Amino acid sequence: MNSRQTQLQAFERLLDIMDDLREKCPWDKKQTMQSLRHLTIEETYELGDAILDNDLNEVKKELGDVLLHIVFYAKIGSETKNFDIADVCNEICEKLIHRHPHIYSDTVVKDEEEVKQNWEKLKLKEGRKSVLEGVPKSLPALVKASRIQDKVKAVGFDWDEPHQVWEKVQEELEELQVEVKAGDQDKMEAEFGDVLFSMINYARFLNINPEDALERTNKKFIKRFQYLESKAGELGKPLMDMTLAEMDVFWEEAKRLPK
Repeated sequence: MNSRQTQLQAFERLLDIMDDLREKCPWDKKQTMQSLRHLTIEETYELGDAILDNDLNEVKKELGDVLLHIVFYAKIGSETKNFDIADVCNEICEKLIHRHPHIYSDTVVKDEEEVKQNWEKLKLKEGRKSVLEGVPKSLPALVKASRIQDKVKAVGFDWDEPHQVWEKVQEELEELQVEVKAGDQDKMEAEFGDVLFSMINYARFLNINPEDALERTNKKFIKRFQYLESKAGELGKPLMDMTLAEMDVFWEEAKRLPK
């Protein structure tokens, strides 16, 4: 691995290149924080894909793209004299030191869970009125539900045992079926949301990341469906002209493919 000096030199090289691009490149000169925002989100998702695929070479590349965006925002901040990359680094350093008193002070913790609880308590002392203030409003709903549950767990608002959560899932499913039979679309949606929220909670008790689990299923479905499409293509028969029984033959074949 590279030495700390080499790491710092590489980071300085990136800062120098960012200076050049901001001064000389028409596209880079034009960018604002607002114009970069959607690109940053896209890069973050691409990093997430690489992590799920366990493609470490791709993870390295995507981390570079994310790092570029961080440096880009800091460069824009320096131009408006609001902050620069040193301010960004020092801000997170101070936060980490403050939020880890068991490392940088004399606080004693027994396990990871107590670290999380102390983290949330410290954030409230810093001025936050709710433990949920740190959950971004723009997070996808499934990820947001998971983060909400993590946050409230840190202050003791949680079930004790997995079977209690599963009982809640079953209760919510029964309530959903009542509304399905009644045919009230608005109430069906509300109850369906409760089912999803409870399932995400249950996943947490099983140490399953629901976002990763669902994406794993998405990838599996895509692989199998594309196999079905390829087989239909070999037959010269459009999927829409095939019966479900015919398609199911290839679907079962796809399920037996190496994972």
